[in-house]
Amino acid sequence: MSRTNFEELLEAGCHFGHLKRKWNPAMAPYIFMERNDIHIIDLHKTVAKIDEAAEAIKQIAKSGRKVLFVATKKQAKEVVAEKASAVGMPYITERWAGGMLTNFPTIRKAVKKMSTIDKMTTDGTFDNISKREKLQITRQREKLEKNLGSIADMSRLPAAIFVVDVMKEHIAVKEAQRLGIAVFGIVDTNSNPSGIDYVIPANDDATKSIDVILKAIVAAIQEGADERKVEKVDAEAAEAPVVKEKKTRVVKRSRTQKEDEDALKAKVADKFINKDDE
Repeated sequence: MSRTNFEELLEAGCHFGHLKRKWNPAMAPYIFMERNDIHIIDLHKTVAKIDEAAEAIKQIAKSGRKVLFVATKKQAKEVVAEKASAVGMPYITERWAGGMLTNFPTIRKAVKKMSTIDKMTTDGTFDNISKREKLQITRQREKLEKNLGSIADMSRLPAAIFVVDVMKEHIAVKEAQRLGIAVFGIVDTNSNPSGIDYVIPANDDATKSIDVILKAIVAAIQEGADERKVEKVDAEAAEAPVVKEKKTRVVKRSRTQKEDEDALKAKVADKFINKDDE
């Protein structure tokens, strides 16, 4: 079953490409026609590519790994931050810091610096420094939060990155490619799709277009995460020790035992009968 449909994409304006003179010939397979000097993207192919990308990203989420969303253009910032945070995924919506993937240990040090500053505000260290130092540290913390706040919990490299506008985010794409990290991307008619593992041909300039595509992607991530939880519960149930019911041991009595018991019963009965006669 398709995760999105043709009408949704059409209504969101996903089919509008760039001016014909700005096109990248590598996008020719995804172009349906040209109208008023603007390329029109084939939305049937977009639907198929969204489904393909969603299925792959679902498996990543199901495995418990992270997908880093990257979108620093104005039209995408808010919607990416909202969608990614809703499914607990890290995202970058401010400037991409060079080496964010290829020099990840340094990025982790910067994140650790944030934690150190936070600790200073709670353990009383701030009370023993000058106002000027406090101001400098606070500004440093705000800058780190703005650029790295959303990846503070990303303790290791992501399994994939999802990029809005692969041309604008070319540094992030190159870093991911160098490290063998899968790249999912919304690719417009002015961009080069080569090197993108999961190409989603669509308008990457309209907020509505970005929103409808991300809706399908985050739904797949949520589905993968839910399946992971179910499998974990099933696995724990399977590993739980089985409590065996105690079987009542039936002891077969020998013929002699039975005869002795019958004799005892008869003796007791006889005693009571004799007592009544008296």
